[in-house]
This record gives sequence, structure tokens and C-alpha cells, in this order.
Amino acid sequence: MSVLAELLNAVAAGSVEVVDLTAPLSESTPILRLPEPFANTVPFALRQISRYDDRGPAWYWNDFTTGEHVGTHFDAPVHWVTGRDGEDVSQVEPRRLVAPAVVLDASARAAADPDFVLEIDHVRAWEKANGPLPDGGWLFYRTGWDARSGDADAFLNADETGPHSPGISADCARWLAEETPIIGIGVETVGTDAGAAHGFEPPFPCHSYFLGAGKYGLTQLQNLARLPARGAVVLAAPLPIVGGSGSPARVLALVER
Repeated sequence: MSVLAELLNAVAAGSVEVVDLTAPLSESTPILRLPEPFANTVPFALRQISRYDDRGPAWYWNDFTTGEHVGTHFDAPVHWVTGRDGEDVSQVEPRRLVAPAVVLDASARAAADPDFVLEIDHVRAWEKANGPLPDGGWLFYRTGWDARSGDADAFLNADETGPHSPGISADCARWLAEETPIIGIGVETVGTDAGAAHGFEPPFPCHSYFLGAGKYGLTQLQNLARLPARGAVVLAAPLPIVGGSGSPARVLALVER
């Protein structure tokens, strides 16, 4: 039996589970809000074209509007000034969209402190317990933030000092991007950076270092609690938007049970 036939049989039998890591995409999907004078993305919206009526008696379809970085989405290198000469989302090789993933669980720390940031020592401690970061794979950073995704205010968690959500320190972001073999970082928050990352040096270090290194970001993931610390295979499928800085994506994980 071929490898692909074995995989299909395993999926059908349930010994390989397909876990959807994608947040539902709708008008209520939380979006990043930048302060003035910066421009903001539009939220997701559907506009009906016809629904079994005189505009189209046998079919239902819609137009939709959205930003590239709305909901569960893929960040391509060209999204950030440090990666401006890198790939747009249509140029990412398909084979790089199928990769192993590991999960670092910091949800207890994030529950105690919404401004918690991951440091190099946290990752090294995880590696000591679970083995090395995967060559050409994803590091998924679980914070439990997906539990807030149904409430935009709780998800963005902003006050007069700005948003408060967990992330990664500047030193750790640089180290992960430049000195480890991972292909990118995946998070449950609205972006790959901490809510307070506008005040880091450099500002928004995950964007700056990962995209500058030709690596990728996945954001607003869900169901990371259903993945093992290591062993999952992830399929991340953004739209191949020519010239696009990113795209909403359907992200699926294959997990042996």
C-alpha cells in the first residue's frame, strides 16, 4: 500500500485525526486596531449576490471583503519592511506549507499575566523536556488566548495604556528567527507579537525578525490544546494572492491517535 493510501485509511479509521486550527471567519472576527495616524484593515463582510431568487433562481453566492490579515492568517516575508525584498504570499513554495509542528504551552503563565512574554530560557527548557525544535517546522505558542476569540474586546484586551496580550520578547524572537531551524511561529493572538510590542526594541520584533529572515507567521490559531507537544503535521493553506503580504488561511493539523 502506498504512503498516501495508508494516510487516507488512517484518517478514515480515526487513527490520524484532522484537527482544524482555524477560527471561523465572520463579521464578528476580531481584527487588529492600530492607533492614528496609521491606516487599518477592513473587517470581514459578506454581500449577497443571489439566494435562489430572481437574481439567480438556482444558486446562492456572495461577494466578500476582507483584509489580508483578518482572522486566522498567514504572514509572508514581504509583509514587513525587513522582508520587503522577500516572498509575497503567492511565491511561498507549496512544499513549505506542509510541515511538522511543535507546541510550547505557556497558557498557565498567560492566564496569570496577560503581558507574559516568552524568553529564550523558556524555549530551552521546553527543548530539554521535549527535544529540539523541528528543522523546517513550526513552533506553535499556546497561550489559551483562543478562548477569548468570541469577544473582540476581551481578545484585544486594551485599556488606556494599549493592548495587553502575551507574546515573545525581542531577544527570543531574534534567536528563534535567526538561530533555530523553524520555518515560522504560530500564535493564538491577533498578531504574532505581544500586545505591548509597539514599545519593544525593535518594535514588533516577531514581525521584524521572522519576516526579515524569510520565515512566516500564523495568527489567531485555535485548538492548539488538542495537539501534542510534538508529532503533529500542519497544512497551512493561504490564498496565492499575487503581490499579497498575507492571506486568510485554513490551517489543519494531522495528529496520530
